[in-house]
Amino acid sequence: QVQLVESGGGLVQAGGSLRLSCAASGTIISIGDIEWYRQAPGKQRELVATITSGGIAKYADSVKGRFTISRDNAKNTVVLQTSSLKPEDTAVYLCHADVEQYYRGRYFSYWGQGTQVTVSS
Repeated sequence: QVQLVESGGGLVQAGGSLRLSCAASGTIISIGDIEWYRQAPGKQRELVATITSGGIAKYADSVKGRFTISRDNAKNTVVLQTSSLKPEDTAVYLCHADVEQYYRGRYFSYWGQGTQVTVSS
């Protein structure tokens, strides 16, 4: 089994920043793509950022230029650095990863429990 644990959420004023982290632990050969999603009350889950195992990052238009995703493959961690936060960024932020386990080429999908980000105006 693999656990993804997010941290770093909190309450911040508009214009502020937060550093969200996601750490993976368990039986891991390697980790493929890692994504950050967010879900606000009454809204669909939104893909915020993706980073491949090779470090290629992609962002939703709504966060481009404000958020930066990075990863440390040796530590099985990923960081979402947020800045210039807006009230509409308020949501639960969840980490998702495709984890290679047991056999080369066999990937399993895992989600973290989420961390709350609240941006006040």
